Amino acid sequence: MKTEAIEKNSDQSQSKKIITYGILLLLVFVSAIMVVFQVFEYRQDYRQLSTYMRERDDLNAEWGRLLIEQQTFGATAQIGTRAVTQLRMYSPPIAQTVVISLPQTPEQKK
Repeated sequence: MKTEAIEKNSDQSQSKKIITYGILLLLVFVSAIMVVFQVFEYRQDYRQLSTYMRERDDLNAEWGRLLIEQQTFGATAQIGTRAVTQLRMYSPPIAQTVVISLPQTPEQKK
């Protein structure tokens, strides 16, 4: 009778160990799958971040070109304004305009 009780306890203990190992093994697999999904999500997010960084750099370069263009056009208007106000320059009327043309050489006629 004692041996039967010991065998039952042994069988119950062994079945508990098997169930515990099975649960632990299942948890390890679930954990591994979650790690794989997290790495995949990280890579997707990093790829998207890289795309946004490239787009930001392109926009910054375009912004710099636009600032240079704005300064160029602003400088042209400023030069014209200063020429009129400080140097009293003006565009002459057609009656005061003289067009000088150079005679064409035979090479230029071709």
